[in-house]
Amino acid sequence: MAHIDIEEARKQFERIDADGDGAITAAEFKSALAQGGDWNVTEAVAEAIIKSRDLNGDKLLSFDEFWAFLSK
Repeated sequence: MAHIDIEEARKQFERIDADGDGAITAAEFKSALAQGGDWNVTEAVAEAIIKSRDLNGDKLLSFDEFWAFLSK
């Protein structure tokens, strides 16, 4: 994965977080992937991706969880 700085990560997070509530849902993640050209991702796949990165088990991706994944 290419190096990304925290400001760029914040911009990406805010773009994906369509309702601006500070968390990315599976639906928002699926929509962002579709906008990026990946139309094959189902809601179930998006949920599985979020679950694999969801550190506190709330089924949402906070910025801290998003950043932890990107900065690995």
